[in-house]
Amino acid sequence: MMITSRRWRVDIYVDEHDDERTTRAEARLQTNDKTHLVGHGAAHRNPDDAEIAEIGDELAVARALSDLAHKLLHAAASDIEAITHQGVHLHS
Repeated sequence: MMITSRRWRVDIYVDEHDDERTTRAEARLQTNDKTHLVGHGAAHRNPDDAEIAEIGDELAVARALSDLAHKLLHAAASDIEAITHQGVHLHS
């Protein structure tokens, strides 16, 4: 029995904008084929909240990964539809 292994990579970029009290994250998926998707997420700090960068990072990254996951599901559904010529609805 042959086992095939593939490696996909997700690079995550986080930017904090002090003047806006906003943290933005971008999750970039790179695969061995033509699939290169990008998910985006943001977190906004309330002016009354303590400045704890890690919390904003966590929220922004979680949202970017969630966005990426939805885009990947959509890409898979589109690929299936292209092959089967039938509508597909995938659940997460």
